Amino acid sequence: MAQRGTTLERGRPGTTGNGGSDSLILCDNLVKIYKVADLEVVALQGLDLRVREGEFIAIVGASGSGKSTLLNILGGLDTPSAGRVMVDGHDLLDISNSDRTRYRRQTIGFVWQQTARNLLPYLTALENVEAPLLLKGSPTRQRRERASHLLELVGLADRQDHRPAELSGGEQQRVAIATALANNPRVLFADEPTGELDSATSVEIFDVLRSVNEEEGVTVVVVTHDPLVAEHVNRTVAIRDGRTSSEVLRRAAVDDEGEHTIVSEEFAVLDRVGRLQLPSEFVEALDLEQLVRLTLDPDHINVWPSESKKAKEDER
Repeated sequence: MAQRGTTLERGRPGTTGNGGSDSLILCDNLVKIYKVADLEVVALQGLDLRVREGEFIAIVGASGSGKSTLLNILGGLDTPSAGRVMVDGHDLLDISNSDRTRYRRQTIGFVWQQTARNLLPYLTALENVEAPLLLKGSPTRQRRERASHLLELVGLADRQDHRPAELSGGEQQRVAIATALANNPRVLFADEPTGELDSATSVEIFDVLRSVNEEEGVTVVVVTHDPLVAEHVNRTVAIRDGRTSSEVLRRAAVDDEGEHTIVSEEFAVLDRVGRLQLPSEFVEALDLEQLVRLTLDPDHINVWPSESKKAKEDER
């Protein structure tokens, strides 16, 4: 019986790694361990991630993969156990409480999944967007002009006098995005921003995020469990078992007929110590377990089931 295997071809280098002098966000061998009673739970186990300024990316993963832990660390809401994590020059492993508060107020913006968590219910849309600027001490005229501009950017210039209860879920998330942008953050983090919305409204929210990414120049990082988000962003980073496992990169191309199209390519991520997570569908298709055989060709690596598995196949 023919032996089955999979081939890993030499491709272009991925953007997740431990380099990153040009990175706005850099995670290097990031570890997070939670202690629950007498147990230790490893949420992140040597995660590497690099995000360049101006990118629009999504971080995806199933429940328990570590994506929420990563978001909490990047958002300054939690601290890592080991490794390195830098955002716009801020070392989030070694930062004082006052600097952490300043980081959350000035360097990043945050949009939560729960629409009610993003906005103050007794304020209008305009007043909600103005609130961060009020805390910052910005002059009234400057606050009003900035808030009006942002509401126009997210398509709600005609709804600025409405309170959250008078807005739809999608409109509330638009106001939340505008509010998160009020202080001109370097990075906008969005935690499942479309989790409570229908598919059509979700597409609209991603269109808004793309607009603010392009027009405000803010780096946008969306964390979600939905793998279909890949078609809305430039790069999708998948997390599995606390480590980055694969990336999907989207790029413009011209087909044989001269038509412009978008091409998506998936890459496995090779970390700093040579670990590689094979896609689960590959592992299941070849029934790989524990030991596998590798052979090296000039431009690719072959991965084969162990000899014992091959023998079992031959017996069949």
